[in-house]
Amino acid sequence: MIKVSIMYPATAGSRFDHEYYRDVHMPLLKSRMGDSCIAYSIDKGIAGGTPDSPPVYVGLCHIYCQSVQAFQQGFGPHAKEIMSDIKNYTDILPVIQISEVAVAAAGVEDH
Repeated sequence: MIKVSIMYPATAGSRFDHEYYRDVHMPLLKSRMGDSCIAYSIDKGIAGGTPDSPPVYVGLCHIYCQSVQAFQQGFGPHAKEIMSDIKNYTDILPVIQISEVAVAAAGVEDH
């Protein structure tokens, strides 16, 4: 199983609408990807690694798929629609990483 992590760096003066991301954008992504997206999670940054430090990322999501190919097959045909929705919740350029899941989180089954 793989995890596609999309991370939005906390940047002074930037905009990130967590409610829109949670209630509209990620459900849109899931509906378009269908079964290619096994599960997803959303993180809201609240602090950094030291006391009272700001978060490194204001928001993150993790999309779980069986393989990179499954992600590409689910996301690719809808990429334009999904990517064009980004302007509705942020002006931050995301950092993206694809990882192999070594240990699955609770609720994420290894298919």
